[in-house]
Amino acid sequence: MAEPLELKKTLNLPKTDFPMKAGLPVNEPKQLAAWEEAKIYQQILEARAGKPLFVLHDGPPYPTGSIHLGTGLNKVLKDLVVKTKSMAGHYAPYVPGWDCHGLPIETQVEKELGGKGKVAPAEFRKLCREFATRYIDQHRREFKRLGIFGRWEKPYLTMDFSYEATIAGAFLDFIEKGYVYRGRKPVYWCLYDSTALAEAEVEYEDHVSPSIWVTFKVVGGGKGDAAKIGGDVSAVIWTTTPWTIPHNRALAFHPDFEYAVVETEKGKLLLAADRVAALQSECGIKEARALGTHKGRDFEGMLFQHPFLPMQVPGILADYVTLDQGSGIVHTAPGHGVDDFYSGQRYNLETYAPLDDRGVYLEGLPEYKGKDVFTANPIIVKLLKDRGALLGHHDYKHSYPHCWRCHNSVIFRATEQWFISMDTQPNDRPKTLRQQTLEEIPTVKWIPAWGEDRMHEMVKERPDWCVSRQRFWGVPIIVFYCDGCGKRLEDFAALRNVVKWFEKEGADAWYKHEAAELLPAGTKCACGESKWRKENDILDVWFDSGSSHLAVLQGKEWPADVYLEGPDQYRGWFHSSLLIGIATRQHPPYKGIVTHGWTLDEQGRPMSKSLGNSIEPKEICDKWGADMLRLWVASVEYQADVKMSERVMTQLSEAYRKIRNTFRFALSNLYDFDPSKNLLANDQLDEIDQWMLERTAELLKKCREWYANYEFHRVYHALHDYCVVDLSSFYYDVLKDRLYTKAANNKSRRSAQTAIYKITSALVRLAAPILVFTAEEIWKYLPKPGGEKSSVHMTEFTAEKELGAAISPAQVADWESLARVRAEVLKALETARNEKKINSGLEAKVLLNAGPELKTKLHHYLAQLPGLFIVSQVEFFSASDAGYKSELVPSLEVIVQRADGEKCNRCWNYSVHVGENSRYPTVCERCSEALAEIENAR
Repeated sequence: MAEPLELKKTLNLPKTDFPMKAGLPVNEPKQLAAWEEAKIYQQILEARAGKPLFVLHDGPPYPTGSIHLGTGLNKVLKDLVVKTKSMAGHYAPYVPGWDCHGLPIETQVEKELGGKGKVAPAEFRKLCREFATRYIDQHRREFKRLGIFGRWEKPYLTMDFSYEATIAGAFLDFIEKGYVYRGRKPVYWCLYDSTALAEAEVEYEDHVSPSIWVTFKVVGGGKGDAAKIGGDVSAVIWTTTPWTIPHNRALAFHPDFEYAVVETEKGKLLLAADRVAALQSECGIKEARALGTHKGRDFEGMLFQHPFLPMQVPGILADYVTLDQGSGIVHTAPGHGVDDFYSGQRYNLETYAPLDDRGVYLEGLPEYKGKDVFTANPIIVKLLKDRGALLGHHDYKHSYPHCWRCHNSVIFRATEQWFISMDTQPNDRPKTLRQQTLEEIPTVKWIPAWGEDRMHEMVKERPDWCVSRQRFWGVPIIVFYCDGCGKRLEDFAALRNVVKWFEKEGADAWYKHEAAELLPAGTKCACGESKWRKENDILDVWFDSGSSHLAVLQGKEWPADVYLEGPDQYRGWFHSSLLIGIATRQHPPYKGIVTHGWTLDEQGRPMSKSLGNSIEPKEICDKWGADMLRLWVASVEYQADVKMSERVMTQLSEAYRKIRNTFRFALSNLYDFDPSKNLLANDQLDEIDQWMLERTAELLKKCREWYANYEFHRVYHALHDYCVVDLSSFYYDVLKDRLYTKAANNKSRRSAQTAIYKITSALVRLAAPILVFTAEEIWKYLPKPGGEKSSVHMTEFTAEKELGAAISPAQVADWESLARVRAEVLKALETARNEKKINSGLEAKVLLNAGPELKTKLHHYLAQLPGLFIVSQVEFFSASDAGYKSELVPSLEVIVQRADGEKCNRCWNYSVHVGENSRYPTVCERCSEALAEIENAR
């Protein structure tokens, strides 16, 4: 007879080369290189060929500087969407893009040149293109470092020739349909960059302005008793823009408000009755005695003397006048405000704004003529004071519009600009752009749901879209003027000839060729003239990016399934894309909108370099790894603002470690498992293994639904809890005895391995969209049957039916009940350890008592209870006051005693049968059976 086996060598102890320490900063770049060589993105698309199409259309960032945390959050969220849709069985291409035109790049190039106007427009555009290309390459590297798959070798760029041609063609569509007009209206104007700005290009920041209360003497006029108030009365206005006083052309009253004439130490003053107290407080007026009140409508037509110019201005009516601030009488300068402008149109007032592009007065009194508006503010305040028209003056801190790029204060300035009308009926349909857009907004799925209301209100209240910019780096407005009569060319076939030039040479063709070259030969005006001059303005960059769906999405890709961006895009890309989609194709360009919040530091402050509180993606990748950044993105409720800090990353590192170790345990117990040979059918598994497969199937079902609804944080928390609580702390702990001590090919051990393999295969796929690098690493070590994909990212999520077993609902209920009993037994064991009755669970014998129904169930599973509780013996006892009485499991009582018998030298369980096997006298009966099986297999 052969020599007895060495006991230690008969154990199936875990082993794996899968490292405990991830080393993500070092190992991730190696995996990136491997993916690059294997062309993983192309392989994924090939694997999904013929599957249902899903399109996330990428909103293009500006290629300036390194990516910041907000950009990283955005791109990782998009990658989560694309990867989850792909693994759910969709053909999900991802085409990244960049918005290459506009002020951000112009400003940087001007800095490099040392100022504006240093080179000719064509050369300037060349430098802008080179600058954009340089940072696109940098961005591309940084995005790929985050594990984002996509068509990186051929992204879409708004400066591509074909894209610029699409933009130009789309604008011609707008013109041809009758949406476009040129008009003189107040628009946001950046004095530093000398250009008009759209609302989406304006940010509000704190600003200190001079707050002044000014008097306009009554000249006469008005209606009813108001006409009798006398020439010794002065109307009071309040403004924070003294520089607009020279351009005042009216005083606006609300028709329904009560206005009072009050006698004060500063004279008789006219203002809203409800604002008298505010006047006293702001201007230091001690007494104000009411002499009479009148309705606002009675002041329509009354004339008032301008405080320092030889002119009289009328009283007008306006329902936008409020009682929140000021005097209830609004200083009206039609050249410097939207409401003012429309009031001016109604009352035929002059739209007066004699400023140059730098905000310098071209006309006016010597005191301020030739000065810029902000320099003129104190000059005009002094002028008012000297003329006795200044009632009060102090500094006022408030939110004020600033240029989004240079962050300088902007002004409202009436200039000749190109506009897209929101309320003109086009040539090809009965409804205006505003009407049709408002009707289509509810057809989009908005996540969060408040997005629908936000977009509705923005479209409902927005002014006409100012689409012209006084810059060079962009797509020129394709408009030609007749040299003879000045009329605009409206031959659209001729105009579309320019689009063909753009397709060949890009928009640079506008600056390289004369009008005669760009237009078809023989293009003439109705007046007979054949010479044309080109428009100088370019299009708003939001028209550029808003045309992306026309330039990028082909065939069935339009409309996109989803756009995903930050909340600022409701007035930016979401907005412009929607208007362009409605105008050109009568439908939104997207089926759904997903919005994420801002990135904040631990104190809830916005991250910025100036505050020194920013954590950049590169820093995270270098210190923790890209998978840790991705785990953070997946862990937060991104639809609200999200916080990031070193402490957050430290906590996530611990969560990651636990998830990784759960997978490592699984891999270390599959070293001798070949799915093609050792895999058991689900209905052949031990009952607890069947139950855990059912539970994993339930997890898969929930997570797939959460993925489908973009609720990534729910997936992360469910996956983490399942790994840490359900697997590591429960199921895998229970399996150790079976895995380690049974004979290698024992059916019960193969049952455990089958369950571990199927659970791991399902969970690694579930984790793959989040932990792209770690999941790929796990996949390499996971045993696979022949024909399996080489990358986890080429696979699809495991179908729940693959984990379904023959276990009945009654058996599921039994195991749920047993799990609750186990939790109570563990409490009793912990108490016994604390009381020094036992050192470990295997030293224990557990005595149970329960009500009839539960006791019957426990008797049925008695043979499995020691393994479930990880104790040596389980027996029953009658009622006693000595036991642990469970509050969570009614009728359950638990007593913990020291186990009977001796300790088995192989499995460490205690047994009264140790010593009965003469060949192996130090082992228990369970190990005797295992050793016999091992010997027979030799």
